[in-house]
Amino acid sequence: MDIIFIDLDDTMCDFKKAHRLAIEKEPGIIYPQSQFKFFENLEPIEGAIESYFKLKEKYHVFMLSKPSVYNKLSLTEKMVWVEKHLGFKECDKLILSCDKTLSRGRYLIDDCIQKGLLIPDWEFIQFRSSKFPDWKTIIKYLI
Repeated sequence: MDIIFIDLDDTMCDFKKAHRLAIEKEPGIIYPQSQFKFFENLEPIEGAIESYFKLKEKYHVFMLSKPSVYNKLSLTEKMVWVEKHLGFKECDKLILSCDKTLSRGRYLIDDCIQKGLLIPDWEFIQFRSSKFPDWKTIIKYLI
């Protein structure tokens, strides 16, 4: 079975929406993601949860997310998000890394291009791009 990595922020959960709402609520805040429970309370993106479990039927699926340097609690909060939305059993599928190119697999589903130390061996699937605008198109491509 091939390995698929899925990013969390703006791929499985709506970081940009929470960021925007936090600034609207408190306009002076520079880094809303530094607030306690910011990552824990992100809303799932439409189709992300169902797609995660659908992909598990055919692939080894891991979440691969970059921790926030503005919120040291983001490591814990991201795990709490996974437990809350995917179940405790999926917590051991969470990988937190500042350099996603160090992870070896077949695919990376992410909202932004990843640069790092190594040339990635995974195929990059850019979430919300013209080719992959939503989870339905990603599932159609991979299943």
